Amino acid sequence: MNIGTYTLGARLDSLNYLEAQDALIDIIEKSSDVVLDMTDCHYVSSAGLRVLLLAKKTTAAQGIKLYLVGVNAEVKDVMDVTGFTSFFDIYETMEDCMKAIEATS
Repeated sequence: MNIGTYTLGARLDSLNYLEAQDALIDIIEKSSDVVLDMTDCHYVSSAGLRVLLLAKKTTAAQGIKLYLVGVNAEVKDVMDVTGFTSFFDIYETMEDCMKAIEATS
């Protein structure tokens, strides 16, 4: 199993969404599952939400899973309001995520 991982910085917004989007698409193309580590990310704008949605749609189209790790309360609130939490498998820690991936393999 080839698990691709991408770690976001403090913000996912209009200043860096293209970089994150390009990196995620590259990882998705090379991986059997993708983990997006959001532990350090404290802000996601509408542009950032579009990146998350694109990543979810792309992984789903390829039959692979996208996991989010370390989504903090502020970002989770935004994702709850927009309905995004229902689209994603979200885990508190990388360890919890890896256990879940192993359990489904």
